[in-house]
Amino acid sequence: MFLSDIPEQRANDDLILETISVTRNFFGDKSSGVNNITVFIPKGKITAIVGESGSGKTTLLKLLSGMIKPDSGDVFFHGQPLPERGAAFTAAHTVITMVSQDSHEMDASANVWKNVSNGLPTEDRNYQIQKTTQALNLLGIYDLRDQPFGKLSGGEKQRVTIAKALINRPEVLMLDEPFNQVDANYREGLQHDIRQIVKEWGVTVILVSHDPAELLSMADELIVIKEGEIVEHGSPEELYHSPKLLYTSKILAASTELSAAQAAVCGITSKRGSVVIYAEHIRIAPLSLAKKWVIKQVLFKGFYEELIIECQEVTLRAFNYARGKYQVGDKIAIVIKKFYEFGKWL
Repeated sequence: MFLSDIPEQRANDDLILETISVTRNFFGDKSSGVNNITVFIPKGKITAIVGESGSGKTTLLKLLSGMIKPDSGDVFFHGQPLPERGAAFTAAHTVITMVSQDSHEMDASANVWKNVSNGLPTEDRNYQIQKTTQALNLLGIYDLRDQPFGKLSGGEKQRVTIAKALINRPEVLMLDEPFNQVDANYREGLQHDIRQIVKEWGVTVILVSHDPAELLSMADELIVIKEGEIVEHGSPEELYHSPKLLYTSKILAASTELSAAQAAVCGITSKRGSVVIYAEHIRIAPLSLAKKWVIKQVLFKGFYEELIIECQEVTLRAFNYARGKYQVGDKIAIVIKKFYEFGKWL
């Protein structure tokens, strides 16, 4: 995804969108927006953009959609320059659709059918019925067709908004925090539907999300952005299990960052400035080991618990799948199966 990758990547016919050295700042502030970003989006895949709040995720999404124009650099769609939508609405813009989290383009007083079908040719009634029915069935919301949009739940609204975006079978579907207002029991089904749409239709999906669980379970490719620059990219498995940066490890996993001195309390000898331990890599040890860790909190997480444990003012997070076995104040021994080292060499 970096500039050095351009010759190889651009020769690849499977790319659909790319930016070359794109910069877009706001109010003359170079710390806002994105800076000198080169990125390649593969066709027919789900690419997720991840980063802290204010890192430039949504700005990059809007640049890729043509909603905003870069201050410098270029955006290409199928190898051709993509103009800003406001300047010249082209055929390319009609096949790149954006779904935001606020559903501002929907009519709250109109029913689902009218919202989804709005914009289709009205002279061919049979065509309109066919396309709208297909879109509603695709997202499993045909039974909601007569319901006012404004009275739907957050998850139902998001399905309707995505159905509307897909009604003309776009090539690219962009989703900005698509599950932010969706209940947990509804979220997994919607994620499954989006994956099926990608598989069956070949739609390219680009999404922005702050939730690592969504990104890891959905994406084929992850782009990690920090302070307006791409710092790491790869498959979810690669970035999760072998992060090159401290920033990436903290974004993608339930983890604890420790100094080398704090790591020593955990029995870890580190030669670098920072150590990161994932909660999943901490095991509660057999009774034969010294119990020096005190349970400070037991957090219910459904089928498992998250234990907040402390020793010599060092605090860790650990997952416990034997729910109810431990109480606040209990002392336990732990074994750390894996850890990551980052930062300067000591």
